[in-house]
Amino acid sequence: MDVLFLIKSIDQIHNGLCNGLSRFSGPSRAALVYAKHRNSPLRVYDPCDLLRGHEPRLREHYLKHKRGKQLLPAEKKHGHSEYMTPDLAGIIACGGNFPNMFHQTWFSEHHVDTSSPGPTTRWLEYACRLLSQDLGTKSAIDLETSGYVLQNFATHAVRDHIVDMRNLSLGPDTRLRIYPLLDAVLNISKTREEGKWPMGDLIFVEPSQTHRIHYLATFGDFERPSMKDFKHIRKLLQAVEGNRHKLVSNGQKIIGIGTGRMPDFSVIAEFRGNHGFIRVQDETVCSFADGGFHSSTRQANLVQLEEVLLELNLEPNRIYTIMKVVSTLVRSAQERKHGCALVLDYGSPLANISGQHLETPLDLKRHTDLDLATSLAKVDGALHIDLMYLKLHAFAALLDGRAVAGENRARGARYNSALRFTAENNQVVLVVVSSDRPISIIQHGAEIKAKCDWVPRYQCLCEPMTLEEWIKESAGQE
Repeated sequence: MDVLFLIKSIDQIHNGLCNGLSRFSGPSRAALVYAKHRNSPLRVYDPCDLLRGHEPRLREHYLKHKRGKQLLPAEKKHGHSEYMTPDLAGIIACGGNFPNMFHQTWFSEHHVDTSSPGPTTRWLEYACRLLSQDLGTKSAIDLETSGYVLQNFATHAVRDHIVDMRNLSLGPDTRLRIYPLLDAVLNISKTREEGKWPMGDLIFVEPSQTHRIHYLATFGDFERPSMKDFKHIRKLLQAVEGNRHKLVSNGQKIIGIGTGRMPDFSVIAEFRGNHGFIRVQDETVCSFADGGFHSSTRQANLVQLEEVLLELNLEPNRIYTIMKVVSTLVRSAQERKHGCALVLDYGSPLANISGQHLETPLDLKRHTDLDLATSLAKVDGALHIDLMYLKLHAFAALLDGRAVAGENRARGARYNSALRFTAENNQVVLVVVSSDRPISIIQHGAEIKAKCDWVPRYQCLCEPMTLEEWIKESAGQE
């Protein structure tokens, strides 16, 4: 019965963790390495194969030096002992020794476009606490509660990370409350003024440090808008739109408009239209959009393109220049909210494409020519770029080809035309930017993805394998 309850508890928390992190960071997986008692063997719960490929590092960390039997804590904190988690590429981990679970370490994916791993780490830390709590209460009625909590933990994870950052510098005795601050930011971000989304910076300063700000204008004590009056604050935000000034708040009311250097470890909300960012010091904690917090940096993810360039055996400085030019074109299309397609042609001779050809190709390494190219990208059609010399030969190019397998009717004509064109032209790479922000890297008639779409697995609840068995099984599959 105890084993069955443990497995059900792990399964509920795992599902809640995956669902919650998927809303916060995009499709996410999770895994657990645990030992129930000091003399219990380490076991692996990894239904999504998150840890596959990391077996050598896990073997070295847990088994090589008999650390599976020891798992000595690194630091005592809040009723549990923190533990030195294994350092795995592309993985965020958090674990420790807990009262009702001798050792547990939860793992999740470190997405390429993650602003900061801090909120995700706090998420995993809370999963550890909830599992230990469930094993202590042993209440079958409340078994699903932990999963529900983790599904909607984004605001709490962001808040916990901000509090931890500020406490390390300012100490725990601070008066700036973070929950009301985050609620105000979300309410303001959803409020339009004359049809326009909010733009400008709002800074929340520790009340004891507000006197250190250089104010351009201040409001009287009885004229200061409350943070609960988010519609009024949305109107005032127009005063700092398009400049470097900031609307200053002490967490409860708006004090005035400030400029210049701000007190350390203040919380800055940067409103950028239909989205924005939360920053503390030089760290971007998270972004916000659509009434919620997300981990995305909202920048173009061109990792797959960089991998393609590496396979072409180009020089590092040339790869850097190509990535810089492509990033500029993609970022411009995203900011202006228009779609575009970039045909990166490394063939000799270049592919024959119908379009508006230029007598003298534009040199995209020059700032003026690159600026013109960002404007030409608005014209319906693709930009035809010589990848080796970074020159724009044509714009408004038409991409054609025969139908191919894998076309996606949920995407527009630009995406599917790129699939058809690359299927018939082997020496081109296409970067497709949709007007609603998705970016696709297409080559040889298929989209290049960092990973395959994960298909949920349905399985009976049985005791997970020990770490040694799991590693041996993985070696046998290879």
